[in-house]
Parts: sequence; C-alpha cells; structure tokens
Amino acid sequence: MGQLPFEKIERRILVKREAATNLNHGCRPEERKTEELIAYGIVNINKPSGPTSHQVSEYVQKILKIDKAGHSGTLDPAVTGVLPVALGRGTRIVQALLNAGKEYVGVMHLHKEVSKEELQKIINEKFLGKIRQLPPIKSAVKREERTREIYYFEILEIEEKDVLFRVGCEAGTYIRKLCHDIGQSLKVGAHMSELRRTKAGPFDESSMATLQDLKDAFHYFFNEKNDQFLRKTIQPVENGVRHFPKVWVLDGAIKSLCHGVDLKMPGIAKLHSGIKKGNLAAVMSLKDELIGLGTAIESSEQMMKKSGGIAVKIEKVFMEPNVYKLASP
Repeated sequence: MGQLPFEKIERRILVKREAATNLNHGCRPEERKTEELIAYGIVNINKPSGPTSHQVSEYVQKILKIDKAGHSGTLDPAVTGVLPVALGRGTRIVQALLNAGKEYVGVMHLHKEVSKEELQKIINEKFLGKIRQLPPIKSAVKREERTREIYYFEILEIEEKDVLFRVGCEAGTYIRKLCHDIGQSLKVGAHMSELRRTKAGPFDESSMATLQDLKDAFHYFFNEKNDQFLRKTIQPVENGVRHFPKVWVLDGAIKSLCHGVDLKMPGIAKLHSGIKKGNLAAVMSLKDELIGLGTAIESSEQMMKKSGGIAVKIEKVFMEPNVYKLASP
C-alpha cells in the first residue's frame, strides 16, 4: 500500500515553554456548537458521477443554507470519490488543500493485451518519481509541459486489457494523460475508462458522506433539533491542516496574530520537529484551534534555540480577532 509524502513523516512535539491555556477564551474544535461547524467546517463529500465539482459545492451550499462553499480541487464530472468542501468562513482552507497530494483508483484500458511484467517495467522506468506531462487539450490550465511527481503506481489487477490501478501523485497530475502516455510507451495505446479519488491531502474515504447523507443530517438538525448526524458529517476546519507541521502558541500571542502580525519566537509554546526553513506551517492555539498558516522563517531546531526574531511569517489568518482578548506578550 503506497503512501503520500506527508503520511511518511513522523513528527515529534518539542516543548519550548510549558504553558496552560485560559478556558475563558476560544474552545477546542470538537466542542464548537453545531451552528459554528456549519459556518466554519469541512464536509468530505463522496462525489457522484455526473455533476462538476463546482455544482457539488453549490448543492452543499443550498442544503446547509449558507452563503458560500468551496471545493478543494476539481474532479471531472465522470470522476467520483473524495471531494472536501469547505463551508462559510472555512472556504479559505481550500488553498491549503489544492496543493496536497492525491490518490486515485482507476481502470486503464489497454488497446492490446500486455503482460503484467511488461507493464510494471515501463511504469517503474518511466512513470515513477518526477515525470514531464503536457496537460490535455481540454484542460483548465495553459497547455505547456510541466513536471509532476508520481509517488507510487500499483497494479492491483489485470483482466485481459483492463488494468485496475492505484496511483499517488502530486496535485495537478492528469491521470487521463498518464494512462495515455503509458499506452504510448508500451506502443499499444491506452485510455482511462474509470477513475475514483480515494485521498485528497488528509482526507480519505473513511470520512466521506454523500449529498443525500448531508441533506438527511441537516433535515434532522433543522426540523427536529437533532444534531448527532450532522456532527458526524461536518468536520472542524482544523482537519484540513492535519498534513501540515504545526507551531502552537501562547494565548497572549493570538490576538496580534489574528491581525496578521508575524509569529515571533517568544510566542511559541511548542512545535513539531522536522520543520524546515520555507515550509508551510499551521499556527495553532493550545486548544488546537487553527489561527493561521504561514511560512517558516527558521527550522524547528532554530525555533527551539532562539529567543528572539520571527519564527513564522503569517500568510493567511483564519481565527476571528475577538476570540482571544488577551494582549500579546
């Protein structure tokens, strides 16, 4: 079973400064009111074949009676599977998910029969690691050759000319084009006949809900004041940054961070090991609330050593400024 790059990383928590959090400010994500989850959460939709990703987002918006919803990466209408849809204020999280690794299970139809050994040999030689790919004619991006990374390509089953496969890849990889290119290399031709996305960043099939599940759950909440189904369906927005290294900050630093001020060394309570300079990192409260996303200016080692200077340059703020009314240190 293959793994996306961030799934392999084992991060330890390094404590820079022992600290407690004030229970009068903020709250743990799992303790938010249901209304807050609807206005600031993520639902992992099991996208059906037929509608576009944008249409699925619109359906979610209408079902939950909210002003906006946004999906985290386009799937072709015929493609099914994992489609995280962010809700309300949470839509800002989709940018963090767009560039996350993806996994697909699909069927590639070869135009002539090929042995598993021959197919595996071509894949190992030409279609693992960094590959060059020209987007298909019908694509949303400029048609110029670009580099994408294939993390793993597993042949699950071959039945005559049909190949069931699992592939883990960098965001922006065209699987339809990948199948075509494999066919060209084999000199037999091939095309993708079915595709299902099984992972998108930290989301996989284990947390999916259908549009009907969501509609039913909202019905029970809205009409019968029963929120148990909706709370199982909508996830806290923090689940959208599970794949990022994290830096946890003192309560007193949060207010200034919410106004876009960069995170300085004295504000850090603890952090993940393995952060490198230039990495995107999630800045969290001690209650595990997402404050913002930013670029690490220093590595984990330097953050632990230094007592002054900027640790993380804040790029995007998620928390509202009035959640923590404490002054910054």
